[in-house]
Amino acid sequence: MNRLEMPAIKRRDALIACAATAAGAKAAAAPQSAPAPAAATRATPRMAVSLNVNGQARQLELDTRTTLLDALREHLHLTGSKKGCDHGQCGACTVIVDGRRINACLTLAVMHDGAQVTTIEGLGSAQQLHPMQAAFIKHDGFQCGYCTPGQICSAVAVLDEIKNGIPSHVSADLGAQPLLSLEELRERMSGNLCRCGAYSNIVDAMAEVGGVA
Repeated sequence: MNRLEMPAIKRRDALIACAATAAGAKAAAAPQSAPAPAAATRATPRMAVSLNVNGQARQLELDTRTTLLDALREHLHLTGSKKGCDHGQCGACTVIVDGRRINACLTLAVMHDGAQVTTIEGLGSAQQLHPMQAAFIKHDGFQCGYCTPGQICSAVAVLDEIKNGIPSHVSADLGAQPLLSLEELRERMSGNLCRCGAYSNIVDAMAEVGGVA
C-alpha cells in the first residue's frame, strides 16, 4: 500500500505564509478608525484698494497677495505692462507710481492704496504719442517690443530723476545736480533688459527727448 506523500514546503514559503496570516489577523482586530474631519477652510484675505490709474479712479477688492502688476493686468486689463521674469530682474513690468518708477511685479497692490499709477497706456495714445514714444519709433528703440512699455516708462522717469537732482551710481558729486549725459542715461537704464539688444537706440531716443548735445 502506497503511503500518501506530503508536498515539500520550503522554509521561505512557510515564513511568508505566517507573516501574511499574522498581518491579516491584526488588521481584522483593529478598530475601524473614524474618518478624518474635513479641514477647516479659511477665507482668502481680501482688501479694498483705491488706485488712481492713468488719471482714472479705480476701486478694487483684491486678494492681499496680489501684486500691482497682476492687479493692472488681470483686474484692470491694462496689459501694456509685461510680466517678464516676475522676479524684478528684467524691468518689463516698470510703471510709475507717485512719480517714481518701480517694478510692479515686486510690490503688492494693497501697499499702494490711494497712489497715482501711470502705465504705458497713460503716457500717450496712438493719436497723440508721448515724446518718448515718438522718439523710440524714430530711433528704432525696440525690435520684438515685449520690453518696450517698461523701457519707455523707465526712460520717462529717468529724465525726471535727473531733473529732480536724484544722483546715480555714476554721479561724480552726490550733492550736485546730476549731469544729463549718455553715461547717466545708460547707468540709470541698466535695470531694464532688452534681449533684442536695442540699447544704443534706446539711449539715442532718451538723449533726443532729454536734449543731450
